[in-house]
Amino acid sequence: MNAKSPTTSAAGQTAAAGNQSVFVLLAVVVLFGMTWPVIKLGLDGGATPLWFAVGRAGFSTLASFLMLLVLGRLSLPPRADLPIVASVGVLQLMAFFALINLGLRHVPAGRSAVLAYTTTLWLAPLSAVVGEHIGLRRGIGILVGFAGVAAMINPLAIDWSDRDVLWGHGVLLLAALSWALAIFHSRRHRWQAAPLDLLPWQMLLATALLAILAAWAEPNGRIGLHGTALPCLLFLGVIAGPLGSWAALTAQRALPLVVSSLGFLGVPVVGIAASLIWLGETLTPSLIAGSALIIGGLAIVTLSARPATAKPVQTATPTASTVDRS
Repeated sequence: MNAKSPTTSAAGQTAAAGNQSVFVLLAVVVLFGMTWPVIKLGLDGGATPLWFAVGRAGFSTLASFLMLLVLGRLSLPPRADLPIVASVGVLQLMAFFALINLGLRHVPAGRSAVLAYTTTLWLAPLSAVVGEHIGLRRGIGILVGFAGVAAMINPLAIDWSDRDVLWGHGVLLLAALSWALAIFHSRRHRWQAAPLDLLPWQMLLATALLAILAAWAEPNGRIGLHGTALPCLLFLGVIAGPLGSWAALTAQRALPLVVSSLGFLGVPVVGIAASLIWLGETLTPSLIAGSALIIGGLAIVTLSARPATAKPVQTATPTASTVDRS
């Protein structure tokens, strides 16, 4: 009788858990990448940008409250965490959702996914402002990434005479900066509650502010509860939002930091691929070159992070503030 030793059994369990976490990470990357063509489909299905953002945030609020209630973790946020509830709710959710929807009216979904994913590139200048050491390799990665941005928005790549196109690219980059500001705060905030436990309150704040903004800016707008918009809202607000963020947090906690951070760089790649397949978008030379440079720059920044200060790329609900990577 050949009984397995405790060491062998434990090693097997660890390997199985690691494989499961990798599968969860891959599933989340696909899920978050798919959000970009889904948003585009929702907006094309009769919704207006700001009201569609209200619907997305509203469904995410309901789903996140229900999720934490089922988990037995629903509670009021500690007073010390109110600043992070405000910054994530305003910058990462309200502003990000509104800006990407406005940008997607004029920019293809695949291109939008890449531009909005430049968040980590904006973090370095923000960190330098407070005296954080950037380092040579990290600096090179930032320059490579911004070279990719230049490749995607230069006059040879897009029509600079079209104000709508320029506006769309501009607000997408502004969305990335807004998310970066929220992460910058979250990395310096002394968390009292777990990030996931604050998600419903951040979503609730974002929903309320988006509703006010939409009522003012789009008085005749609509959420789009008919046609293709409603299924898109349900996907974004229930599956890709709270459930996706929960799965992302689980994967990031189980996997090495570099593995999870590099893995999430696949999100814009999936976004491009899904947009090509679902929406029939074109794979242009500027999109290929810009995407390669941006993702390559992000990879260099991730690999050059020092152990003492390394953080997952675009953290928000996983570890600090990744509500969803879309």
